[in-house]
Amino acid sequence: MQIQTSLTPVHVQEQRFKLSPQLYQSLRLMELPLMDLREKIGEELARNPALEVLKEPGGAVSLDAAAPPKEGEEYFEAASDPGFVRTGGEEASRTHRSFIEGALARAETLQEHLLRQFRLEPVDGDIRRIGELLIQNLDGDGFHKEPVALLLKGEPAARIERAMNIVRRLDPTGTCTADYRESLLAQIEIRGESDRDLARAIPYLAELERGKFDLVGKKLRCSAPEAERLLRRIQTLSPFPGRRFYAGDTRYVAPDVQILEKEGGFVIRLNNEDIPVLGIHPFFMQVSSRGSGSPEDRQARDFARENIREARWFIQSINQRNHTLLRVSRAILLFQKRFFEKGPRYLAPLTLRDIASEIGVHETTVSRASHGKYMQTRWGIFEIRYFFTNSISGSGSQGSPYSKEGVKEIIKDIISRESRRFSDQEIARILAEQGIPLARRTVAKYRAELELGSSFTRRRPGGAEALADAPDAPALE
Repeated sequence: MQIQTSLTPVHVQEQRFKLSPQLYQSLRLMELPLMDLREKIGEELARNPALEVLKEPGGAVSLDAAAPPKEGEEYFEAASDPGFVRTGGEEASRTHRSFIEGALARAETLQEHLLRQFRLEPVDGDIRRIGELLIQNLDGDGFHKEPVALLLKGEPAARIERAMNIVRRLDPTGTCTADYRESLLAQIEIRGESDRDLARAIPYLAELERGKFDLVGKKLRCSAPEAERLLRRIQTLSPFPGRRFYAGDTRYVAPDVQILEKEGGFVIRLNNEDIPVLGIHPFFMQVSSRGSGSPEDRQARDFARENIREARWFIQSINQRNHTLLRVSRAILLFQKRFFEKGPRYLAPLTLRDIASEIGVHETTVSRASHGKYMQTRWGIFEIRYFFTNSISGSGSQGSPYSKEGVKEIIKDIISRESRRFSDQEIARILAEQGIPLARRTVAKYRAELELGSSFTRRRPGGAEALADAPDAPALE
């Protein structure tokens, strides 16, 4: 028995959205922060001969935040000249200086700091080579990333020990160690004979942090007050000596937008200090307007028209980026006015949807316009995404009137002003008295995100540095 089947073609109708190269370029430019945009403009100037610089970088777009845009108002013209440019005079000089001073420069890393000191040490070539390898092998805390035995396999132990001792004595002392305990012991040794008795208290740090001075005193054969004094002396040391140099992924950042207070109101200023004004080269405009002629003339005309079309689209995309960024900044100022007036603790819950509804665009447009960009305020420089925060009830901007970031600032303020070390439960009670209901475990979570230790590990009011400020290791264990 044979079964025959016949295949008949089936036509399926479907819709597909395909991005044109121009639209894709426009979306990419929308996402670029200031420094990346400058690089992109340089690439486009090198690629497209029809594009030229009409004006070198300098100037800023100013926008009165109190004046809503008029219907059909255009902030930018055909060229990328942003308009509203204030040039020359003392005010322009102050504006330029403000942006330069407000930029976040890359901080010196722990490795750079140690290498600069180590290269001044009078040591031979082998010790210098080993020391530099040890320094490059340190993590953000100042501890070894790879085991030293594996990193320097085959090197004489005496050379390794000598190089490690030199590095450990550099500022900050106690780096080039395996963990916080070894770092504390190294710092105690560097201090000298008078502090060597502290070394015997290191194994009992957990008990000392929890105030079990009687128990530690029995083990160390000393009184409880002496055990407490040992803890206070240990608190003058730094268990993670490299952390004050840790910069993570920090890179050079320039604010894309500045919010200024002026005559009782606010002015939004778009930073165009490093962006040139672009236009179309006149020669290409002349070539594109030629009539029909020889094949060479037609080829030159088509080439000029194609490059002019791409240049105009590029300029329009930059204008659209700047226009959208100004509108988003205006809406953020509208929703977060108390923040700009009074500070971070007054940050209100805000979502991308709120801004999108206010300016009449899609949420993804707001996301692209704020991606990787920074805003300079009187309270410092913040990533624009910082202003988008949920309420403490987790219901976007429709829940509690208190935002997560704002409450975290209040918790930081409570801890900085505490007369004694408050527990998370006590902080929750203080918040409740201020009308901010928050569970103890949520307080603990926010405190950990702020990298503030528990009541056991935080510094005593008026005291020395805490033993551990890592939220994942509150007891140094």
